[in-house]
Amino acid sequence: MFDKLFAAQQKAEEIKKRLDTISVFGEVENGAIKITATANKAITAVAIDEGFLKTADKEELEELLLTAINKALASAEQVSATEMQAATNDMLGGLGGMFGQQ
Repeated sequence: MFDKLFAAQQKAEEIKKRLDTISVFGEVENGAIKITATANKAITAVAIDEGFLKTADKEELEELLLTAINKALASAEQVSATEMQAATNDMLGGLGGMFGQQ
């Protein structure tokens, strides 16, 4: 039983490392603002189109940055949930043998 729990813990660590290598994006205004993040929800880049920056006011820029960041984080959450669900299904399938189920 402890072997299976240890394997599950190792699998979770592997997933976390893999999520660090997956990039997700959020953008607004047809790409005028682009946010890049990892699937572990760490923002890695912010890109703002120069032309848009010259015409946008502070309030508009702040609002659109928030929207783009939230889109990127929502994408990260979706990828993370999908990865965890797949791992959980794998682990539960393996744990079935502990209870005499195949």
